[in-house]
Amino acid sequence: MGGGGGGGDSSEDTAVELGDEPHVLAVDDNLIDRKLVEKLLKNSSCKVTTAENALRALDYLGLGNETLEGTVSKVNLIITDYCMPGMTGYELLKKIKESSVLKEVPVVIMSSENIPTRISQCLEEGAKMFMLKPLKQSDVKQLKWHLMKCRN
Repeated sequence: MGGGGGGGDSSEDTAVELGDEPHVLAVDDNLIDRKLVEKLLKNSSCKVTTAENALRALDYLGLGNETLEGTVSKVNLIITDYCMPGMTGYELLKKIKESSVLKEVPVVIMSSENIPTRISQCLEEGAKMFMLKPLKQSDVKQLKWHLMKCRN
């Protein structure tokens, strides 16, 4: 057969092109929800990185206190829970939108609570979508459509 996936080294020079799997950062403090989102995204041919809280996500994205200068991970979409200890998904969204490097990355907020003021607050701050948990495969299809639209 031969040939497939040599090296497995996904360094900076492998820019994400339309043929590649979109890279999604999934942030949720709840392990079960995080695993569900990861599974749904992987079923939809996405590359997934998970973080258990907003601070870890910021470190991964190159915006945290623990980050080395110049280490920015390339992601095509960030999906985050709203309610998390330490820093909410809303605060994470604001930090991402303040970043000159990451402000163009679409952010989707998910929550198990359907609170209209919270939803509109997130959308006004720049979230692409607000989704209710638990996520379903149809939600992820909608996400993927947004990703493709953003990349064209």
